[in-house]
Amino acid sequence: MSNQAPDTEKTQTLLRELPSVDRLLNTSLAVDMMLAYGRPLTIESLRHSLETARSAILSGQASYAPMNAVLVDDARVWLESFLAPTLQPVINGTGVIVHTNLGRAPLSQAARQAIEDTAKGYSTLEYDLASGERGSRSVHAEQLLIRLTEAEASLAVNNNAAAVLLMLTALCQGKEVIISRGQLVEIGGGFRIPDVMAQSGAALVEVGTTNRTHLRDYAKAITENTAAILVAHHSNYKIIGFSSEPALAELAELAHEHNLPLLYDQGSGALLDSTPYGLESEPTVLDGLAAGADLVAFSGDKLLGGPQAGILVGRQELVARLKRHPLARAVRADKLCLAGLAATLTHYLTDNALTEIPVWRMIARPLQEIAAEADTWAARLQEVGIKAEVVDGRSTVGGGSLPGTSLASRLVAITHNEPDQLARQLRQEKIPVIGRIQDGRFLIDPRTILKDQVEILLQSLVNCAME
Repeated sequence: MSNQAPDTEKTQTLLRELPSVDRLLNTSLAVDMMLAYGRPLTIESLRHSLETARSAILSGQASYAPMNAVLVDDARVWLESFLAPTLQPVINGTGVIVHTNLGRAPLSQAARQAIEDTAKGYSTLEYDLASGERGSRSVHAEQLLIRLTEAEASLAVNNNAAAVLLMLTALCQGKEVIISRGQLVEIGGGFRIPDVMAQSGAALVEVGTTNRTHLRDYAKAITENTAAILVAHHSNYKIIGFSSEPALAELAELAHEHNLPLLYDQGSGALLDSTPYGLESEPTVLDGLAAGADLVAFSGDKLLGGPQAGILVGRQELVARLKRHPLARAVRADKLCLAGLAATLTHYLTDNALTEIPVWRMIARPLQEIAAEADTWAARLQEVGIKAEVVDGRSTVGGGSLPGTSLASRLVAITHNEPDQLARQLRQEKIPVIGRIQDGRFLIDPRTILKDQVEILLQSLVNCAME
């Protein structure tokens, strides 16, 4: 087959037939677009559509000039795609409760309402109604945290990495901080404890070995330039086998003997005992304070079950130093975070965290209830000809909490000729469905499906899985 050069005369004729942007703007479809998206974006989209058509003609891929309606419709499609939000809700069928990539903890209805109420108007973020003068944003969650943890003081910032950075910068800059080699963790997104310590201006002093660190290792490392002892919760990994490290209480005693603070990056923000639900014990914030930690840093959006936040609780004098440090303003929590956090903390104070906070509701959900729901879903899918069955499975907590432990669950397994294609189609639904593929089947774990998403989920499965 020979390659023929494009017909130059025909190409020029087709190019001349392309309308101008002004001509397209006068069409009724373009007028509607301007009303919806404004004139500048509409013009940009029309130029993009015309340029695409021009390129097709020049490359010989088009044998005729598109009609005006086609050009405008192409512009509309491009513009809708350009403006479509990249942050959108999804249905989490993975069984990972605190799924970092899917936004971690879903919020309670009360937390969502508090955020909406605060967002739609003005608020008392930094205004004292009693005095009529400027107030402090730290008060909105502080008393709730003090009541819950029995700490002397508290401070909320925008995430736990910021909490650790502020703690080290304000208390340890220019001095040494002792930490076990077994705790120099890296968690999701490349967050590394050594990097945060370096950024704070504190000098890292590693003690012990990867698998074993003794109390004497810490004691030998203390010098006149030591500012603190830091303990970092292992978070998303375990050291098993021949391993050991001092208890938090032992380190607190050692630190206090040398008039040093013990700083504890607890991480997960657990306020409830996880063992009644078949999970291993996760250290709680209260455990850290009871053991003698002077400051405890933790997340608001992991096992606490609230919005993204970093929380510090502990001694009044130390928290006051953090509040006064210039970095505190750079990492402070905003009004929406504080509103959602306060509502979430209230669930714990009113003893309804297990029923109101989605993360804990999922953790505490009985296996029999999950199994019954999985059976119902499978039966409905089978009625329309989808090969669905219920199988045993495991759910995980995720979010860097309780590594290596899981909860028994019952999963809906869909047999499909092309499970990867099914997964792709489900991700393209109006509300994307995220599941997992195992042993050639597409799996959905009911544990992490929110109640108001069930019907949407089932309809999406029918739309995509019918063969």
